Amino acid sequence: MAFKTIMVQLDVDTIATPRISMAWDLAQRHDADLVGFCAAEPHFVMPTGTDDQAATKALWCQVEAIEARLNCLREDFLSTVNGSNRASWRGEIGNPTRQLILNARAADLILTGSPAVDLIVDHHRMLDPASLILAAGRPIIVASQTLAPIKAESILIAWNDTREARRAVVDAMPFLITARDVVIATVNHGSPDNVADVEMFLARHGVKARSEVLDARCSEPAELLLKIGREITADLIVMGGFGHSRLREMALGGVTRSVLRSGSLHRFISN
Repeated sequence: MAFKTIMVQLDVDTIATPRISMAWDLAQRHDADLVGFCAAEPHFVMPTGTDDQAATKALWCQVEAIEARLNCLREDFLSTVNGSNRASWRGEIGNPTRQLILNARAADLILTGSPAVDLIVDHHRMLDPASLILAAGRPIIVASQTLAPIKAESILIAWNDTREARRAVVDAMPFLITARDVVIATVNHGSPDNVADVEMFLARHGVKARSEVLDARCSEPAELLLKIGREITADLIVMGGFGHSRLREMALGGVTRSVLRSGSLHRFISN
C-alpha cells in the first residue's frame, strides 16, 4: 500500500498555514496528491413571533460569512502549495465531521489537528475526532500540537491483538518500512500478548521491529505508552481506534481517548 492521496482537514476559525505546510511536506515525501478540506455550517436561528424574516436573514449572514472564510482558506492553501497541479481544494457548507466522513472516500489518509481539550467544542465549526475515526473508513493522523513535520523515523505501535490494532499496522506500512526504529508495545495485565507473529509479519515487509512489555499494575496504559514514546523519541504512535456506538453519539475507548488528548506526538489511528 502507498499513500497516493492525502486529505488535510482545516478548521474554519484557526490559522491554517502551519497545518497546510506540514501536510504538503508529507504529501511530497510520499509522492502523493494533497486535498485541502474545510467545512462549517450555520447555527439554527430561532424565529421570534410570527415574522421569520429576521431569522432567515441571520441564517444567510452566517452562510455568507462561512463562504467568505472558505475562500480565504482556499487562497491560503493554494498559496502554500504554490499552485501545484497535485493539490486541490474542497470547501463545503455543512457539518464539518459529516462532510469530512463523506469526502474521505477520495483519500488514502486523512490529516487533522489536535482536538481542543479545554474548550467547548462547537460541532457546527469544529471536528469531532471520535466520530471521524470510527466512521471514516480511512486511517487518520492526528497531528501533534507543534505541527512539526511527520518524519516517522521512530515509531511506537500500541499493540493488543485486536482487529483495530491489526488494521492500524497494515495501514501504517508506508511509514513503518522507512522508519529507523519501530517498537511494538504491549501492556501486561498478567498474561502478556505474544507479539512474535507481529514481528515476523513486519520483518517479511522489511520492517525490523522490537517489542516492549509494559507493566500496567502501577500506571494507566495510556501513560505507559506515552512514557515509552518519549523514551524512544517517537514522533508517531500507531494504534487502533477502539470504540463503540452509543445512542446518538460515538464514544472512544479509554486508552484511545487518552492518547488522542495528548498532543505531544503525532497519532496514526485506524478503526
